[in-house]
Amino acid sequence: QALSWGLIPTIAMLRGANAARALGRSARAWPPRRCCSAQCLDPASGLPEERAQFHELAKQFADNEMFPFAAEWDAKSHFPVDVLRKSAELGFGGVFVDPDYGGSGLCRQDGAVIFEALASGCTSTTAYLTIHNMCVWMIDTFGNEEQRTNFLPSLCSMEKLSSYCLTEPGSGSDAASLKTTAVRDGDDYVLNGSKAFISGGGVSDLYIVMCRTGADGPKGISCLLVPKDAPGISFGKNEDKLGWKTQPTSAVIFEDCRVPAKYRLGAEGEGFKFAMRGLDGGRVSIATCSLGAAGRCLELASDHVTQRKQFGSPLSSFQNTQFRLADMGTSLLSARLMVRHAARLLDEKDPDATTACAMAKRLATDSGFEICNDALQLFGGYGYLKDYPVERYLRDVRVHQILEGTNEIMR
Repeated sequence: QALSWGLIPTIAMLRGANAARALGRSARAWPPRRCCSAQCLDPASGLPEERAQFHELAKQFADNEMFPFAAEWDAKSHFPVDVLRKSAELGFGGVFVDPDYGGSGLCRQDGAVIFEALASGCTSTTAYLTIHNMCVWMIDTFGNEEQRTNFLPSLCSMEKLSSYCLTEPGSGSDAASLKTTAVRDGDDYVLNGSKAFISGGGVSDLYIVMCRTGADGPKGISCLLVPKDAPGISFGKNEDKLGWKTQPTSAVIFEDCRVPAKYRLGAEGEGFKFAMRGLDGGRVSIATCSLGAAGRCLELASDHVTQRKQFGSPLSSFQNTQFRLADMGTSLLSARLMVRHAARLLDEKDPDATTACAMAKRLATDSGFEICNDALQLFGGYGYLKDYPVERYLRDVRVHQILEGTNEIMR
């Protein structure tokens, strides 16, 4: 039964010394959630009390508002905007944004815990939420006071949605070769070009667009905030994808699209730097989505092999099954530790943070897919059926090895 979210504490209520009282019980008294027998595999294990409460809040939301409906959303290619807005009521629409503009003011380590928990409910929907959070963080970090005031409150509440526009039909991994142009014309820029594979395309209200205002190469790229109703913007069809079916994906097309110059983030030529800074956090966030899916699949597989019998014994009694589960748990925990390490370096503004984010994204998304695939194998033929959720997680995590920088580029 869905929880009544009017009675559930928000992130803001959980901040500070009154956090345990806000939940009505101590975080230390919560029963641990385990995906198999080892407590160290519990994603809340070892967390500071406040961060453990953020995890519990997100996990409750995932279990009650996402997981029971995710199969239907996937089957109908339904984008659950109402559920995203419910998540924003808890503070998940602007996790890293200054509270003065409607955000939660949390750090990357908090976000890694929150998004992993949410992704265990619906990986595809949570992945869109991480992209939206990347966009609002960029506005908060690189925007001016007017831009923050005008855009952030409605984005943090998810009354309005946002999308990140970097990839083009001819520039994927080679992002600095993008061709979309923005030519200054008085108080406006005029955009021409197109973007490909944009999450939220055609539905989002605001698009953060990397475009060329100068010479070839990264130093000629700027960043513009383009509203959905800007004259000259249009959208391609909703792409029919293998996974990520609970969020729309389309081309975004600019034909003499006119945007006020006051919607430019930072100075001309700073766009590529902003894009890469955004992707550092985005890589950690998408890695957490793989962790959430993998953790759920390990939990489901652990339950299945305990109940399923062959040759007169539960599958869990066979050493081969035990070894496979041991490898899955080891891979999950090692990837989680690397992701949280990268998040910490981001918070500390460590010079090695970018490298750590690439390493974490590569490891967690590869491991996440392998764990989901191993879980499907443990389910046997049942795992291949849409009656069981494992195949959906498998389809949803596959793209994580491609987006936010392919894992080949991460290497």
